[in-house]
Amino acid sequence: MSAGHAGESTYHYLCIGCPLGCRLELDESQGEIVEVRGNSCKKGEEFARQEHHDPRRLVTTTVAIEGARWQRVPVKTSASVPKALVRELCAALMGVQVHAPIAAGDIIVADVLGTGVDVVATRSMPAV
Repeated sequence: MSAGHAGESTYHYLCIGCPLGCRLELDESQGEIVEVRGNSCKKGEEFARQEHHDPRRLVTTTVAIEGARWQRVPVKTSASVPKALVRELCAALMGVQVHAPIAAGDIIVADVLGTGVDVVATRSMPAV
């Protein structure tokens, strides 16, 4: 964050909305977003506004599986979750164990941490 005009602050973000990775600047005055600069596409402006007020992330990880060829199955959140909950979500998933067979898209944990977001398998794992 840096100071701009009187009562105005500038925040800096690195956009993850597309592969360009634009360096964004967001000006805020009295709690209101005044301007977003540095974006090469509309996604950049949307990302800066979202990141400033409610940063969210998709989470990809693995959970334990029994009865399959491999010991872990890859999973992801079905939508973005609040960034502040990412560590807690990952810690909760460390205690999850599923049993084969699992199909890609199966819900592994519904409404994880009360977010309204499901954790789903991203790979099928047949039973052995």
